Amino acid sequence: MWMNIYKKLLIYRVYIGLALLLLTIPAYFTESWNSFGWAIFFAIIAIGSHLFFGPIRLIQEAVQNGDMELAQKYIKTVHFPRLLFKPIRQGFYMLQSNIAMTNKDYDTAESLMKKSIKSNSKLLGQDSEGASHLQLGMIAMQNGKTSEARKNIRLALKKGLPDKESKAAAYLQMAAIEIQARRLKIGRDFFKKAKQLKPNSKEIKDQIKEMEKYIYRVR
Repeated sequence: MWMNIYKKLLIYRVYIGLALLLLTIPAYFTESWNSFGWAIFFAIIAIGSHLFFGPIRLIQEAVQNGDMELAQKYIKTVHFPRLLFKPIRQGFYMLQSNIAMTNKDYDTAESLMKKSIKSNSKLLGQDSEGASHLQLGMIAMQNGKTSEARKNIRLALKKGLPDKESKAAAYLQMAAIEIQARRLKIGRDFFKKAKQLKPNSKEIKDQIKEMEKYIYRVR
């Protein structure tokens, strides 16, 4: 119940803020200064929280539930993304990039991920920056930009990644890049590193199995 009320407040806080501002008009003319002050205070909080924090939690929840239409609806309520606090702005652009990747719009995904990296906040740590570079590298792979993909994935590994699934994905991508470039020894070394991490993700496990079938047949 409380969670539903909280969600409603997040969705409608701008309208609540505007309504409170309208209420200040009669309060001002009737000289109800106490009511005027409180209405202004809560209006600023309601509108300011939307401008500076946005509906990032609602967007994340919609993406996690696979409801991209709802996620896009929430994204459209952010009219001034540059006003978002840096950590929020970084996550906002990253989520937009994820959605663009889901829609196979790789150029838009790349542009948004670059904005996310540009908005990088030290509050989120280097792991977050590493994850952003990993995603940018994967987007570059989809766009056929191999050298850019290599540069970004190497940078992701250098900056650090938050979990072994991400690290394994990065090593597998590097293995694929190096094998494609006929640098077989380097590619196999990256593959071994991915395998040694023993990731739990079914998707990563399947990728390891597929690459394992192929990698040692390459000469």
